Amino acid sequence: MKPDDIPSQAERLKQVRRVAIVAGETSGDYIAAKLLESLRRRWPNAVFEGIAGPRMQAQGCESLFPMERLAVMGITEVFGRLWELLLARRRLIRYWQKQPPDVFIGVDAPAFNMGLAHALKKRGMKTVHYVSPTVWAWRPGRIHHIGKSVNLMLTLFPFETDIYCKHHIPVHFAGHPLADEIELRTPAEPARRMLELPLAGPVLALLPGSRGSEIRNLASDFFNAAERVSRRMDNLSVVVAVADAKYLDMLRHIHKQHSPTLAIRYITDRTREVIAAADVVLTASGTATLETMLIKRPMVVAYRLASSTYWLARRLVTAPFIAMPNLLANQRMVPEFVQHNVNPENLASALVKQFEAGSKERIQQIFTDIHTSLRQNASESAADAVVSLLGVQV
Repeated sequence: MKPDDIPSQAERLKQVRRVAIVAGETSGDYIAAKLLESLRRRWPNAVFEGIAGPRMQAQGCESLFPMERLAVMGITEVFGRLWELLLARRRLIRYWQKQPPDVFIGVDAPAFNMGLAHALKKRGMKTVHYVSPTVWAWRPGRIHHIGKSVNLMLTLFPFETDIYCKHHIPVHFAGHPLADEIELRTPAEPARRMLELPLAGPVLALLPGSRGSEIRNLASDFFNAAERVSRRMDNLSVVVAVADAKYLDMLRHIHKQHSPTLAIRYITDRTREVIAAADVVLTASGTATLETMLIKRPMVVAYRLASSTYWLARRLVTAPFIAMPNLLANQRMVPEFVQHNVNPENLASALVKQFEAGSKERIQQIFTDIHTSLRQNASESAADAVVSLLGVQV
């Protein structure tokens, strides 16, 4: 190549990059959208396509398949949708084989994305997985298939990198976008004013999940537990964070059926403000536990799976905790209840203790230390790693 043939900076920016990206649920949509925003600054003319939620689509990503069809929890629950998912994956492989992207990025949803990445990598495409599968918690043997499937693993948490380094799989700790977005200190009063909640008096926030299956499994126990707490605490305000408006009628029906005398405020699309307004949070296990930890609120965590899934999980899972704050602290910082231990009395007793806990300063300090460790300018860091993988300078 002659010196005159070397493309200028402006010409490189004009090159169209094709990014294939697949997210499988609400949290993945959030993380992926942040990454796409950062990649757009590097590649203004990039084409994004794959399986996208509303946030990704707002960043210009074309969705080739409805994202909500991938949002299946549990081991056995996926079987009912298996053929649909396999067909969708096969179609994506054929599509990208005919029109190869510069890079494929799978965001979470490892059961779907890792097989897709494996097939595309075999066909010579660069592949990235963002949000490490929990190989440190169960089925560690998956690491070998991951090594054959991805050119780069992007992790949210620092402890996840060790297993990839051990198996010589390229890995980059990016940090968590939520940790960058949430301030180190989040006072309750502004959130209470915004939500028109009492400035004085205890507030309990209920976060029964972002999926219909979670709500069906947990909401009745959450409402019954809140009712028991309200009998023990004067002037308790109970607020339910509704992650998706389509589940509001379901929640109201469960409320009316199981605890009709309990006064509840329902607030849609304001989960973070609901957490910030609360003194204590009762939440389903998942991303909400991380968000609650970053806002530094005491919490009780619960989760219930289908019986068959739980039976398998007990034999496969090796992690000592289910709640992310406990995993990140490597100690039991918050009470957690699983399966048959999820009942109104257990939850109510734990909630009252959280309201009365005298160790809140210690919990807040540990949560702050973890928060600080996760603030890595995650989306920019992840975008830099993707660009570096392609050997592209912009």
